[in-house]
Amino acid sequence: MAARRISSLLTRSLSVSSSSVSTSLFSSLGKNSGRNGIGKRFSTAAALEDLIVPPVQIAYTQNLIDGKFVDAASGKTFPTYDPRTGDVIANVAEGDAEDIDRAVAAARKAFDEGPWPKMTPYERSRIMLRFADLVEKHSEELAALETWNNGKPHEQSAKSELPMFIRLFHYYAGWADKIHGLTVPADGLHHVQTLHEPIGVAGQIIPWNFPLIMFAWKVGPALACGNTIVLKTAEQTPLTALYVAKLFHEAGLPPGVLNVVSGYGPTAGAALASHMDVDKVAFTGSTDTGKIVLELAAKSNLKPVTLELGGKSPFIICEDADVDKAVELAHFALFFNQGQCCCAGSRTFVHERVYDEFIEKAKARALRRVVGDPFRKGVEQGPQIDTEQFEKVLRYIRAGIESNATLECGGDRLGTKGYFVQPTVFSNVMDDMLIAKDEIFGPVQSILKFKDIDEVIRRANNTRYGLAAGVFTKSVETASTLTRALRAGTVWVNCFDVFDAAIPFGGYKMSGIGREKGIYSLHNYLQVKAVVTPLKNPAWL
Repeated sequence: MAARRISSLLTRSLSVSSSSVSTSLFSSLGKNSGRNGIGKRFSTAAALEDLIVPPVQIAYTQNLIDGKFVDAASGKTFPTYDPRTGDVIANVAEGDAEDIDRAVAAARKAFDEGPWPKMTPYERSRIMLRFADLVEKHSEELAALETWNNGKPHEQSAKSELPMFIRLFHYYAGWADKIHGLTVPADGLHHVQTLHEPIGVAGQIIPWNFPLIMFAWKVGPALACGNTIVLKTAEQTPLTALYVAKLFHEAGLPPGVLNVVSGYGPTAGAALASHMDVDKVAFTGSTDTGKIVLELAAKSNLKPVTLELGGKSPFIICEDADVDKAVELAHFALFFNQGQCCCAGSRTFVHERVYDEFIEKAKARALRRVVGDPFRKGVEQGPQIDTEQFEKVLRYIRAGIESNATLECGGDRLGTKGYFVQPTVFSNVMDDMLIAKDEIFGPVQSILKFKDIDEVIRRANNTRYGLAAGVFTKSVETASTLTRALRAGTVWVNCFDVFDAAIPFGGYKMSGIGREKGIYSLHNYLQVKAVVTPLKNPAWL
């Protein structure tokens, strides 16, 4: 991980050691570049123009505890930034261990004494649906705030992520009154039933790359099951979680059921993961951070933990592929969300028969990518999240060049302010190169050549990660072979990044524990209780 502080460990979806890459950021990148690499023009019409003023006001910057916005116990604040410029957007209350204690106490009281777990599931469902309606009513402000604080294209926030957020809460609201146990046949004269009960106080830590979507993935199933929550936001992107939490209370959520604390990892994050009165922890972020969260949970009260962690997903282009379509899909699989996606198709395996054609077209597509102010219509790529991530991406680009991969295009920053990186494509990438092994979390496409299916299966699986994979082929037989052979939690065939509320998401190996979304996410927030009573002279068994 490029992080220099443990704080980054408990909030980021990264998993890279800064010592593993060159620290020279802006030394000459001309060495070993492709035929038309450095100096080639990018589609950057929006990059250097005057930036659009976001059409939204900052309304909520305090922590939300027991239904009220309050300052941090210490009185401290921390800045949150506009990644387009590096300028401060607002100063947010800096929660630490004392604030986590207050939030957990509120959540515990709301669970043990409050109405939420005792409320009928139907009434919980109605509150969640009212909340989704309020989010839809305020979606313009939320989309603007998400883009301002994160840097993702506004069209993505408004047309994709806000509708998905609303859909997710409709989905979980629908589950609230459909969670039930079973009647179990047993040997002997006994009546046996199982009860599915809420687990209690859930501690949740979300990352900065999809702040609203991660809020929904965590909060939705926990509330549907009747739990109470303490949510810690990423310090880079606290603003939308505070906004929607306020809307939840407007929808009728009782005080203390959902508490939101903004702060850093070694204080707020560590306190939440190790708290003795938290019954369960859910974390999305890097694999290295996941280990820390798991350790803190184990050393405290052995609370169960679900982890959605890093990835280095293979995207396999077979010899029968329509190259033009494959190029476009592989481009999307990697560059979506500025490459800041844990399941990004960051190892593009291309069959040797179509490799040269693919390289030329992949390079041309990257050079057409529109990079700039994410508030401008038509912009495909905004800035990286912050200076730390920006510098890390550039270090990996330098490492790719030093390892003799061919830099086809990109390889440098874009403009002189903010955290914009040129869309970058490497060819002739080998499996042992850092850019093929480590999670870069940026707009850097690494293209590798393969000869046959057995070879690419072996190479694709030769990673500590197993979050996702993509397959592009016209052959049903090839697709079937690969989907069963690839050790990954999701395999997309002739598509990529298809997310639906009902589709489970999570990883094999060191990409995590448990699943998000779908019916599987409910299992994370329920206890199963067996109830056994004797029967005397039953009419039937």
